[in-house]
Amino acid sequence: MSEQRRLRLRLEISREAARLFWDQGVAATSGDQIAEAVGLSTRTIWRHFRSKESCAEPIVMQGVVTLLSVLRAWPRQSSLEDHLVAELGRFRHEAPPVDLADEMLAMKMIRLADTEPALRTAWLMACDQTERQMCVIIGDRLGIPADDPRVRVHAAASAAVVRVLDEHIGATLLSGADMAEFSDVAAVARRYAGAIRTATGSAIGDAVD
Repeated sequence: MSEQRRLRLRLEISREAARLFWDQGVAATSGDQIAEAVGLSTRTIWRHFRSKESCAEPIVMQGVVTLLSVLRAWPRQSSLEDHLVAELGRFRHEAPPVDLADEMLAMKMIRLADTEPALRTAWLMACDQTERQMCVIIGDRLGIPADDPRVRVHAAASAAVVRVLDEHIGATLLSGADMAEFSDVAAVARRYAGAIRTATGSAIGDAVD
């Protein structure tokens, strides 16, 4: 099996596992049920995942893919605010890197992670990947190696912003509360950018030469 096919299969399994976890709870979901939902043998599920809870990891990671893809494309001549406003606004007319259905499943798993330690682990693993990617992005903008402590501190602060705001948006959406504060894409983009500026002491956010 090619690596690309393996990743697609893992994501397909993860989607079905996430739906079952949300509909009937993690404890009530078995590996056999996940296998049946995907149309695979249970043995195949365990070849791709170490536990039923770990099946959620690929779909949880989908929750940060869009923002990371946008940040990796951040031009040096643009501020973070301008870049996020332009790119996130573009997704109103163009397909984003992650389907809305997968984004919603990711939000549901992040929400469940509040009460499911195993799912919390999956979400924190996604946040760790965000931090590692931010090290590369920030190191490049500052002209400092990605493993420099200064870069790592800024990356950790930026990743924390993403985690907290993603959790807040997901919780608000899934609770059925008023989503008015998130209806303005430009305002949401500026909120992320402003929080990253604040968390990094304004070290990150400006255009660079």
